[in-house]
Amino acid sequence: MLEKNELSAREYFAVLEDIKKCIKNSHYRVMTSANVERNILYWNIGNVILEYSSWGNKFVENLSKDLRIEYPNATGYTVRNLNYMKQFAIRVRDEKILHQVGAKISWKAIKLLIDKTDTVEEHIWYTMQCISNGWSSSVLVHQIESNLYERQALAVKTTNFKQQLWNPLGEQVEEIIKDPYIFDFIPNAGNLKELELEEALVQQITKLLLEFGSGFAFMGRQYPLKVGEKEFFVDLLFYNVKLHCYFVVELKTVEFEPEFAGKLSFYLSAIDGELKSESDNPTIGLLLCKGKDKLVAEYALKDVNKPMGISNYKLSNQISDDLQKNLPTIEDIKNRIHF
Repeated sequence: MLEKNELSAREYFAVLEDIKKCIKNSHYRVMTSANVERNILYWNIGNVILEYSSWGNKFVENLSKDLRIEYPNATGYTVRNLNYMKQFAIRVRDEKILHQVGAKISWKAIKLLIDKTDTVEEHIWYTMQCISNGWSSSVLVHQIESNLYERQALAVKTTNFKQQLWNPLGEQVEEIIKDPYIFDFIPNAGNLKELELEEALVQQITKLLLEFGSGFAFMGRQYPLKVGEKEFFVDLLFYNVKLHCYFVVELKTVEFEPEFAGKLSFYLSAIDGELKSESDNPTIGLLLCKGKDKLVAEYALKDVNKPMGISNYKLSNQISDDLQKNLPTIEDIKNRIHF
């Protein structure tokens, strides 16, 4: 029998793991704090350069040379980087925004946003997405190149979420919907039938989840629902761990037809009755179609009393090799998502 001051091997390794987790979290906080302080420093330097920008390029060249002499071990004072600091100061003029979100991502990501976005609103929106979703630089580039800001933040969406859901849930669901969705990771997708397209999406599930966004957990394809004596099959079923609700996706390889909304409404009612728990929010529905007449889609949703949206999807074969190397595996997603 073990003495009171003795530990079993299992207990010891559990304690060791707890300590390692504390160390890891501490290192992360130190690293994040250091990144923020560096970015604030760069912003301040950028403001000084901006103030004396009338002195011309020679001023920045001399500044770079003298700073590198003074700080030989530092790598951030090249002419190119000093000019990025100036652009950062131009882009983020409000010091309050700087401290709230502007300095909380990597300097590499900030430089990417300076190069690839046009407005401070777009810059800050992508910054907030990086913070909330933990995007790597490769994922950030992909999202910018897929025009995510236009598809998600600026798109005029065809939904009834704000009418059928209470706030803030209705606004939160509205914010995460895109139009169109980009499935640019499916090879030879031109003439796929619905079941073939579903299968292709599921085979690329990590990339599909990246397109749907943070918080989506995949529950299944052709998910069976037994209602009475009949069995029905949902094209794609997800659970969103942030919104605490089931999320039904019906995929159509044709343009939207009004009867699609009725079928999806039935599925939402069935899942609310058969799967949803008391702690879950109402089930959300999304019709993904090859195209839609906006007025027809709006009329189709007008008297539907279930929360749903209608979006287009687009197919292409363009996804960078760099992004593919950095995409999470199915095991990574399973380990990251618990509900």
